[in-house]
Amino acid sequence: MGLKVVLKDKERIIINGAVIAAQGRVSIEIENRAVILRGKEFMSAQEATTPARQLYHATMLAYIEPDHRVRHQDDIVQLVSAVMAAHQSLEVAALCVSYAQKVASDEYYPALADCRQLMALEEAGQPAA
Repeated sequence: MGLKVVLKDKERIIINGAVIAAQGRVSIEIENRAVILRGKEFMSAQEATTPARQLYHATMLAYIEPDHRVRHQDDIVQLVSAVMAAHQSLEVAALCVSYAQKVASDEYYPALADCRQLMALEEAGQPAA
């Protein structure tokens, strides 16, 4: 059994690097392992305005561009340090450790979830040290 995805009219999804735009409501099933990113999970470079958002963007690029992953990993290392420096708390440190473990295991999609949590902390006004 594969992954079932329902796309609304004009909604986009990236599957193995191809951007697919729905025309009308579409239901698709992905039957094998693939790199998938829904449109609402995509972040442009212009939206990456904070350390956690920049980390999300770099992680997203490493996930959807496996041929350029090494280049993105260099950015990721620097950005994890920037996030930890900007928000010195145990919660942020624990999320960064969880994130780093996922990235080290090539689990980029689950690492994006950690980035979303870091972004939520930023948005909630997590105090910087």
